[in-house]
Amino acid sequence: MSEEAFNMSLRKFLKQVGVTSQREIEELVRSGKAGSGKLKVKMVLTAEGTGLNHVVAGDIDLP
Repeated sequence: MSEEAFNMSLRKFLKQVGVTSQREIEELVRSGKAGSGKLKVKMVLTAEGTGLNHVVAGDIDLP
């Protein structure tokens, strides 16, 4: 696989993660189930068959 094909595939995956994650969080907030103040969130990235376990955590300010 070429470096360019790899980068395109990776970007496509990351775009899907970003778009779908934002949609899910927005639905949660609109439903009223997120509460108020800050929403503590965490994303865990794993890759089957590898030891990859990357965690990104943070807070989202709620309206």
